[in-house]
Amino acid sequence: MLSKNVETFLGCDAEYGDANIVLFGAPYDSTTSFRPGTRFASRTIRAESFGLETYSPYQDRDLTDCRIFDSGDLELCFGDSSKALEAIEQRADTILSDGKLPLMIGGEHLVTLGAVRAAARHYPDLRIIHFDAHTDLRDDYLGARLSHATVIRRCWDILGDDRIYQFGIRSGDRPEFQWARDHVHTRKFDFEGLGRTVDLLRDKPVYFTLDLDVLDPSVFPGTGTPEAGGVFFKQLLTAVLTVCSEANVVGCDVNELCPAYDPTGASTATACKIIREMLLALSARR
Repeated sequence: MLSKNVETFLGCDAEYGDANIVLFGAPYDSTTSFRPGTRFASRTIRAESFGLETYSPYQDRDLTDCRIFDSGDLELCFGDSSKALEAIEQRADTILSDGKLPLMIGGEHLVTLGAVRAAARHYPDLRIIHFDAHTDLRDDYLGARLSHATVIRRCWDILGDDRIYQFGIRSGDRPEFQWARDHVHTRKFDFEGLGRTVDLLRDKPVYFTLDLDVLDPSVFPGTGTPEAGGVFFKQLLTAVLTVCSEANVVGCDVNELCPAYDPTGASTATACKIIREMLLALSARR
């Protein structure tokens, strides 16, 4: 008997009712300030994920032992960021209301705001751990308050002071860094202090947002706003496993892969492996 063709991320084929983690794609890049194309990331990641094994030698765990449901991509309004964010918020809210953990695949980084809105409603004491090359703390970008360059500032509007922890930051304008000193915790260039942060937040609900351009463009050229001087794969993997294995992660996302800018496919393969490791670590905690 034939079955319908449904493409999911590698090994993420549990039924929704049985799953404890739910993937969804947010293919949106309408506020991208440099090179567009992240809207194609989630579908490319799904297709390329089958180049990986379900088993991770890093963790000695296998996706076939996990209960993960891939709900596919949202259909988002490209002409209206507010409507796109509402759709993302609704999907994240549904997943959270059903007692499951949402993992969103972007898309540009603005998509994080929709998921954080839902998570903050469910968890009023929410904290954010943010890996990125960029501060994303502008109050507006070219007059727009909803932008991938303002997303963490909009998250701060929801959470307030001392509840956002940034790592790997190496780009932003001077006012962003000056503002950050009084309102968020920013670690420039690397992940030093991440373990202490996770220990500090051990009893707090955490939303984890990973902008893949935290990686150095020599190993991850497939992104819209590459910044030299980033971290390398093993450094990122160690940091990701620290957060996903030890923090109380209640929602997360991976964003800013732009597949067209790395025709070798290496950037997409890197994104797929990071997502696999996140899923395995999060599943072990749940």
